[in-house]
Amino acid sequence: MTHGTTPFSGRPSELVGRRIAGYRIESEIGRGGMAVVYRAHDLRLDRTVALKLLAPELARNDVFRKRFTHESRVAAAIDHPHIVPVFEADETDGVLYIAMRYVDGSDLRHLLDREGPLPPATAVRIAAQVASALDAAHENGLVHRDVKPGNVLVARGTDSDHPEHVYLTDFGLTKKSLSLTGFTSVGQFVGTLDYVAPEQISGQPVDGRCDVYGLACVVYECLAGRPPFLRDDDVALLWAHQNADPPPLTEARPGLPPYMDAVFARALAKSPEERHPTCGAFVAELRPTPGGGLGSAHPPTELAGTPALAPQPPRWAEPVFHPPGPG
Repeated sequence: MTHGTTPFSGRPSELVGRRIAGYRIESEIGRGGMAVVYRAHDLRLDRTVALKLLAPELARNDVFRKRFTHESRVAAAIDHPHIVPVFEADETDGVLYIAMRYVDGSDLRHLLDREGPLPPATAVRIAAQVASALDAAHENGLVHRDVKPGNVLVARGTDSDHPEHVYLTDFGLTKKSLSLTGFTSVGQFVGTLDYVAPEQISGQPVDGRCDVYGLACVVYECLAGRPPFLRDDDVALLWAHQNADPPPLTEARPGLPPYMDAVFARALAKSPEERHPTCGAFVAELRPTPGGGLGSAHPPTELAGTPALAPQPPRWAEPVFHPPGPG
C-alpha cells in the first residue's frame, strides 16, 4: 500500500487497482467495524479471491496476531465442502489479511433481509450444511464462536435436489478450543449479540455446544423472521441470553410443527450440558420424517435476484405455514 492509504481510511475506491501482497484489489464487497472484504485477483495463480483486510490495530496486538496466525492455519487445513477454503493468511505493511475462495452468491443476512422468513425445508437444508461445517471444525479442535447470518454464504446449487450450496466463513477469527486458552486475553469477547451463547457472555470455557446455540439462534431467525431474543439495548439482550426462556417458535410463526418448540428449547438451553451434543444432532431433530428427508420437492432460493430452480412446496409430516414469496 502506498501514499499512506489504509483499507480503513478515505473512500473505498482508493484501494481499487492497487496491489496488496500478491493480490490486486478489484472492488469492495463487504465492510465491518474491524475488517473490510474485497474482491481481488491473485496475481500469482491467476484466480479471483475474497481478500479480507483486518483493522491495523489488530496487527499491533501481539496476542491477537499470534492467535490469528495459528487459527488461520488450522482452518486452512480443514478440507470440507461447506467451509470456505482459506488460501493464505499473513501480514503485510502492518495489516493482517486472509485470502479465501471467492463465493459468487449472497450471504444469509442479505437473503433474510430480502425474503423474510424462509420456507421450513429451505431453512433446514441450509442449517444442515452449516451444521456439517461446524461439526467438522469441532473435530479439528476449532470453535467458531461467531455463527451468524453474515458468516453463512449461499451460492447456487447443482440441481433441483440441491438448490443452494452453503459455505461457513470467518474461521480465521475463531478460538482454538484445545490447549490455546492463553491466546485469548481475560475478558476478551468474541461473538455477535443476537447469537451469542450464555457461556461466552460469562467468560466460561466454550466447546462445540457454544456453536450449537449460535446455530439454533440463526435457524430460529430463518423460520421466525427474527432472532430468539429482541431487547431495546445490549445489556438487556445479554441478560436475556443468560436468563430468559426463548419464546416458542410457533408463537412467531403459527402453523409450524409443534415439535420444533421442544427442539429449539433444547438447543437454546442455558447450560451447554442440556443442549444437543453436536450441530448435526440439532438439525436431525428438526427434520420432520424418520428418515430425515424433506420430500423430493424443494422451494426455490433467491440468490442475487435470480430465482433458483423450479418452485415446489416442501412436503412436511404436519401442516405448515407458507409465507408469501418475494415480490
